[in-house]
Amino acid sequence: MLITKPRFQTFAEYLQYEDNSEEFYELFNGELVEMPPESGFNYQIANRLFFVFALMLGTDRVRGHGLELEVRGEPKNRYPDLTIIREEHIQLLSKRNTILLTMPSPSLVIEVVSPGEIQRERDYIAKRSQYQDCEIPEYWIVDPQTQTILVLELQGNMYITIGTFSNNDLVKSPLFSQLNLKVSEVFNQVN
Repeated sequence: MLITKPRFQTFAEYLQYEDNSEEFYELFNGELVEMPPESGFNYQIANRLFFVFALMLGTDRVRGHGLELEVRGEPKNRYPDLTIIREEHIQLLSKRNTILLTMPSPSLVIEVVSPGEIQRERDYIAKRSQYQDCEIPEYWIVDPQTQTILVLELQGNMYITIGTFSNNDLVKSPLFSQLNLKVSEVFNQVN
């Protein structure tokens, strides 16, 4: 039996597709590209951040790796490691955990950089450009290799650097000024 991969002309067509698997796919040039699983220590970092934000905002506004975000360019979608959604998203995402370009952007997207030059470039350049284009107010790049957290804020239509934080620095978040988080707490016992 010959199995053909589906091709999609639009993101709307892709949203109608269901393969009944638990896999995550990026839509690249009309084709599905299966996403590899994250590393265990990247999940640990994302889980620590999930816990911090959930205590501050409640669990409904904090979404882990399963949230899908429609973006412009290629691929057409991303799965951030952690996303802080707005109150209005809670109802909008009740049927499918996907934020479309027609919806308000999430408040904050956090990516934990995976090992490798291609992955670094993806998080620091490609995703930064796509999230900026989606007008996501704040983007964090959490880098286990350098043990730093880069905080970017959208000003006008460009991200500007709020700071690159390390060691016992307190992370400064423009949107979440009540945040009391040291970088060392994020990377503690990961390596």
